[in-house]
Amino acid sequence: MHDHEPDFWRNLRTELASGTQWFDRAVVLAYAAATGLVVVGFTLLSETASDGFTWLRQWGDAGPWLTLVWTPALTVAVLWWTRRFVPGALGSGVPQVVAALDDDTPPRQRSMLVSLRLSLHKIGLVSGGLLAGLSIGREGPTVQVGAGVMQHASRWLSPRSGIDAHDLMVAGAAAGIAAAFNTPLGGVIFALEQLSRRRSASHSSLVIVCIVLSGLVAVSIFGNLSYFGELRVQQLSWSLLGPGLLVALVAGLAGGLFSRLLVVSARGMPDRFSLWRARYPLRFAMGCAFAVAIIGIVTGGATAGAGYAPTRALLEAQGELPVTYTVLKFCATWLSAWTGVPAGVFAPSLSIGAGIGHDVAVLTGVHAEAAIPLIALGMVGFLAAATQGPITAFIIVMEMVSGHAMVLSLMATALLSSGVARLLTGPMYVELAQLLMPQGPRAP
Repeated sequence: MHDHEPDFWRNLRTELASGTQWFDRAVVLAYAAATGLVVVGFTLLSETASDGFTWLRQWGDAGPWLTLVWTPALTVAVLWWTRRFVPGALGSGVPQVVAALDDDTPPRQRSMLVSLRLSLHKIGLVSGGLLAGLSIGREGPTVQVGAGVMQHASRWLSPRSGIDAHDLMVAGAAAGIAAAFNTPLGGVIFALEQLSRRRSASHSSLVIVCIVLSGLVAVSIFGNLSYFGELRVQQLSWSLLGPGLLVALVAGLAGGLFSRLLVVSARGMPDRFSLWRARYPLRFAMGCAFAVAIIGIVTGGATAGAGYAPTRALLEAQGELPVTYTVLKFCATWLSAWTGVPAGVFAPSLSIGAGIGHDVAVLTGVHAEAAIPLIALGMVGFLAAATQGPITAFIIVMEMVSGHAMVLSLMATALLSSGVARLLTGPMYVELAQLLMPQGPRAP
């Protein structure tokens, strides 16, 4: 017989006696739940803004033509507010988080890129862009919003908590994107592939706990539904091998070009448009927004917003898009990002990819429900190519469309498209993040 107590009871007593650690854990859990609530509020506000623009453009015969004034005017207002009060909110928000996570970023610079105040502004400004009818999404900005909310918890934690601002930002960013897309596994992979290089067990556990709590909050309000519904496909036919390869190649080239355009546009070149943008940012944004409004009129409003409705209609084989939809959605998204307003490209990228899959299906004679797998492949291919995150793209799209029957096909497409895009450009978020660091290295 051993006289000492079993390790289990001694460990339990030690845990219960550690009041400070329990307080720190309670703070983290509370902020994780708050992140979920903020994402829910962001979702509801952005959807209301998108519905508001739809109502405007359907307001009688003059509705579409009113957008030629409404879209540029509101875009300028959003950009002016952002540049005047929260310049760290410009763009999608993912590059800001990447830059804030860099150990070489000064604390003062970090606070300008990720904070609770900035997160609250970001929600309103992105919603303003959606109300303007720009081709943008809320999912990318949710990364910066979630990181800002969770990072605020650091002021309440004890010095011996073992949790630093880096861990909190990664956990908040992952929780934000997981709650936005209802893709918990995608949030974990996004954090590991795109944001952090740390691999400690405590860090991974923190990310998972935050994702679970924020996800539960979102699910309790919206329900446990797939973002784009259920894919009606069980297995892929060998007859789709050729079209599927074509989708992966086209999506890779288009996604690489899209990424290159966003980076070059943000960096600026010695051309007339870049000089105009640097000298007169508000006028330049007005011109871009006017072009986006024209594109919206040409497509009957299909290119406005994130593109959720057209993409879901394609996946359900219930909708047809204009022949020029894919190209015009590509251009509208690029121009919307070029304005400089807070704008995400995650959801628009999925919409562009869906259009590529649809166009290839039509080109190769694949119609109706048989084209649904090609549309899903286009989504994962373009997203993987644009973000250079093939694993993240594969997991997110698989969870969003419940496409578990297409696991290998989605994975292969993500890897192939990402490899093709790598011939044209580097990782988009990393290159954009380098532009935010004054003393950081510049991409060639």
